[in-house]
Amino acid sequence: MFLRSYEACELANTLLIEKAAMSDNVNLQVASNPAYVFYIDKNRIDALAGKSVGKWMHFFSCDHIDFAESICKKAVESGAVIEAKHTSQESIDFLGLPTDVCCFYVQADDKDAQRKALRFLIANDLIRRTKAGKLFDISFKFDEQTRAGEYGADFESKVKLSDYVDLQTGEFIS
Repeated sequence: MFLRSYEACELANTLLIEKAAMSDNVNLQVASNPAYVFYIDKNRIDALAGKSVGKWMHFFSCDHIDFAESICKKAVESGAVIEAKHTSQESIDFLGLPTDVCCFYVQADDKDAQRKALRFLIANDLIRRTKAGKLFDISFKFDEQTRAGEYGADFESKVKLSDYVDLQTGEFIS
């Protein structure tokens, strides 16, 4: 059932798959379609099932696709998340947008998984800061919200970074 987040792939007839064996804990599978490149830990993908699956997002400049590739792969290889994806170069070229997205998937109700993912995002400077150094209060987005078309003004966050982290200090709250 590791194709859970591949709903966008249903539009594509084929997936390009490259398999690479990692440590004993990670079995990395890389798959792509015209819209996204996915990085999946096949050993743990079954843990990403149900209604509480969602993602933390990092938006990147389209000229930094190499960074997006490396950070998504690193997130899965390190065990910080079970799955990550980023906008594909094909999609960037086709749409011509100035920014695109990396998504880091976890179960919303798994507090340890949330903390692990957020530690990774903070340690890798994937959460923007204000001029004063305060972390932006980014939102966690449930897959159900994405499927329901909740974007922009229609999106209402149910989980935020401030639920886990002191935005001033970057320290985790109890």
